[in-house]
Amino acid sequence: MGARIMGVLWLLWLAVNALTFCLYGVDKRRARRGKWRIPERTLLLLTWLMGGIGAFLGMRTFRHKTKHLAFQISAPAAALLSLAVMLAASVWLLSC
Repeated sequence: MGARIMGVLWLLWLAVNALTFCLYGVDKRRARRGKWRIPERTLLLLTWLMGGIGAFLGMRTFRHKTKHLAFQISAPAAALLSLAVMLAASVWLLSC
């Protein structure tokens, strides 16, 4: 049972990170075209809701939000935290 829950959690984590990555790309594209933007609050919220890896990779891939201190600090910190939480949850669930 723990392995099944762990698999679902990893899929959700991957989905949140993929969504976050894509939204960074969409926001960069909209910024270039002068269109409506995704609010920074939304990007930061997804970053801290287990989307840190996606945010970090999105920042590097799209060269987006790299000059904003809040994003420079949040993305790597959230990436490390989310990965640590997922690894700890995996170890715990497999030991049950």
